Amino acid sequence: MKTFSQIVSEDRIKRAIKEGKFENLEGAGKPLPPDEAENLPPELRLAYRMLKNSGYVPAEIAEEKEITRTIDLLAHMKDEGERYRQMQKLNVMIMQMNERRGRPVNLDDSDEYYRRIVEKVRLAEKRFGQETEQD
Repeated sequence: MKTFSQIVSEDRIKRAIKEGKFENLEGAGKPLPPDEAENLPPELRLAYRMLKNSGYVPAEIAEEKEITRTIDLLAHMKDEGERYRQMQKLNVMIMQMNERRGRPVNLDDSDEYYRRIVEKVRLAEKRFGQETEQD
């Protein structure tokens, strides 16, 4: 026995077919794209799609984006004091993420850049550390 919503849906689909609304659709005749949720249990797929379509990003992905954004900002900073503060912030964010994950953050495309930033942080720590010791 069909539910009311099934009957209404089928009626609308039949009407749309008669009116030709399904002709010349983008991607017609092409295979469907791979399902991103195919590895998830069936009971979680709908929730995953709803969260994805609403713009939800998992916390881990958001943290990685924040780290990458901070690294990009550092490249264009002119003020050494602000750069030093942002590098300290970046270091804390990476340490916190490593603790939560139980493994190091992997910045694949930024490895060389990240190494240079860490080097600059160390130099800034030495320089600012020496200045504060003299005061």
